[in-house]
Amino acid sequence: MAEEKDISYDTKPQTLPSLPGSDLEISTPPSLRGGVVDDNYNLYKRYREDEIDPIEAKRVLRKIDFRIMPILFVTYLLQYLDKNGINYASAYGLSKGTKLHGQDFSWLGSIFYFGYLVAQFPSGYLMQRLPIAKFLGCATLGWGVILITTPACHNFAGIAANRFLLGFLESAVNPGFILIMSMWYTSAEQPLRLESYYCTNGLATMFGGLIGYAVGHITSGIARWMYIFLIFGSCSIVLGFVTLLVFPDLPSTAKFLSERERAIAVERVAGNRQGVKNHVFKKNQAWQAAYDPKTWILFVMAVGAQVPNSALTSFTSIIVGSFGFPTLGTQYLQIPGGAVQFLSLLVGGYICTRYPRNSRCITMITANSICIIGASLLVGLPNSNKWGRLVALWLCFFQGLGFSMSLTMVSSNVAGWTKKQITGATLFVGYCVGNIIGKNPRVVVGQC
Repeated sequence: MAEEKDISYDTKPQTLPSLPGSDLEISTPPSLRGGVVDDNYNLYKRYREDEIDPIEAKRVLRKIDFRIMPILFVTYLLQYLDKNGINYASAYGLSKGTKLHGQDFSWLGSIFYFGYLVAQFPSGYLMQRLPIAKFLGCATLGWGVILITTPACHNFAGIAANRFLLGFLESAVNPGFILIMSMWYTSAEQPLRLESYYCTNGLATMFGGLIGYAVGHITSGIARWMYIFLIFGSCSIVLGFVTLLVFPDLPSTAKFLSERERAIAVERVAGNRQGVKNHVFKKNQAWQAAYDPKTWILFVMAVGAQVPNSALTSFTSIIVGSFGFPTLGTQYLQIPGGAVQFLSLLVGGYICTRYPRNSRCITMITANSICIIGASLLVGLPNSNKWGRLVALWLCFFQGLGFSMSLTMVSSNVAGWTKKQITGATLFVGYCVGNIIGKNPRVVVGQC
């Protein structure tokens, strides 16, 4: 008997052709293979004969957007702020308060991604086995607690352990969101929505710069760098509780939808032929992910994209300060870079949704080319041209669009739940490797 695959809900006893990235052919109804069918299959089976009104489907999509996207949006905003808290705190005495010397600050950026790297495959496995919304909610709650304890760190060892644990817990966000995209949205709907939450990287840069500027005006109480972590950590704890209370684990169990609306939600994504969620880990799909060249192409792309990203996330304040701008200027002059990233992501997502055929690779190449131009100008312009070098730094923020396009390829182009989560985990291993390489202090010293 052929093994079941979790990319189709078809119950006819005929043999269907296999799809790229899928398991084997379906020759037996999934209902006869207990324990390995998609977690939403029973609901799909009950309503598979019903006709779906397009107007009704659009109404369900709007309800899904209003429930799913705000949580993704705010979570991604906060996780970006949280991991980059040391960037804003560095301007207000973080190094002195935690007794950092030499390359210690650079290592704090790298240690975060070591934690992120270690947790990739374990968190991917747990997200497949456990309710994904509850898992993400607990992770958000956990990293919020880690953040508010950062002011208690008074040496390199303490804050290094803190950063490792922060990376370990935040590692669930990106792979988890890719899986959530594939659970709730069709392939054509995913690029714009993924960019809608990913663009919060740009908003976070702007918002973080404003918070850093406001904290700079505090003249009493604890050390100013501590306020950064207390503010961000408190917001993350609140968000963790909200996620646990209102974020659904599956379309088939979503309480904000009626039973028929749940069936429509499942039917909408059944056309992707990738499944919604299957809690069974399938070894054959794991081997497929290992043998698929796309997995390793995405890995290499992630490494290349994150080398400049690492400098942008941890060293922007230091780099801007090296141009000759004052301390407060290092905060508010990050805002235009965030705006560049925010707008490029939204425009790129719209283009790929409006013109879905072969547009994602073109968009990726264009964004990466602009980033390369910016990095070249940053190196080539003389030190006296501080405004030209600042604009070049802002152009580097286009790298976010190039990397985010690779995420949509995992969510919409990889079939099979196990293969999808392993491909995503491999991509984010590359993400970690690129960020670790980019934290090399010589990158910053060369510019300073």
